[in-house]
Amino acid sequence: MSSTERPVIGFLTDFGLDGAAATCRAVMLSICRDAQIVDIGHTIRKYAIRDGAFLMRFSLPYFPVGVHVGVVDPGVGTVRRPIAILTGRGDVLIGPDNGLLVPPAEALGGIRAARELANRDLWLPVTTSTFHGRDIFAPVAAHLSAGKATFDEVGPEVEVETLVRLPEPTATAADGTIETVVTYVDSFGNVRLAGGSSELGASFGELSDGAPLLVEFGGPEAAVREETRYGRTFGVVPTGASLVYIDSLGNLAIADNQGNLAARLGVGHDRPVRITRG
Repeated sequence: MSSTERPVIGFLTDFGLDGAAATCRAVMLSICRDAQIVDIGHTIRKYAIRDGAFLMRFSLPYFPVGVHVGVVDPGVGTVRRPIAILTGRGDVLIGPDNGLLVPPAEALGGIRAARELANRDLWLPVTTSTFHGRDIFAPVAAHLSAGKATFDEVGPEVEVETLVRLPEPTATAADGTIETVVTYVDSFGNVRLAGGSSELGASFGELSDGAPLLVEFGGPEAAVREETRYGRTFGVVPTGASLVYIDSLGNLAIADNQGNLAARLGVGHDRPVRITRG
């Protein structure tokens, strides 16, 4: 980044809209007045670490290289480590060592190094055990963005192999069947699934728009069956009808065209899913 460019800070939390995220932004700006803080999102499900990782992995590759803060931190104040990760692309990710930062780091060229945030000179002068977003993560990110500290100065090195990693949802493909799981439900009610075009091809071969499919949601709740169709775009099916498609990340998904499929069917995160020919 040239000296004339303003530093970019990506920012994601599960804080909601009641002032906590704004407080963190204020801390960052008090240390780095030139920062461009880009809000990735603050209304994801409370404590949903995987949701936060999904959104950061989805969005950060489109950001300029910068410092990015993620705070979905149900273990705040416990023995979980506050960390910084240096990515292959050159970004620094700041947040808790609970699995949140590893997927986006891997999307940014992999993990080059990791350090624990132990340099208290980079924290707020007074810290609490319940608001590390304000007291630790925001000021460290701002010091790095302003060039007032280097990555090596945030604290001792952490062995990359010891970083917490979330279990990765997987999909299995067989002739005529995909066994998968709901990984994320977005604000439109579109349901994202594990797996992608390779599983779709292995199970069903080359599908044309409108090919009939059957999607079954299992789990401890009552099973839900949806007769649907494959489509490359939402407009393949009528308004209100559902379709299976490959989303912008290359993942399997099912949605209603201009509707909320998750609400209509009453399905949510982590539900097992089976896709067969309709």
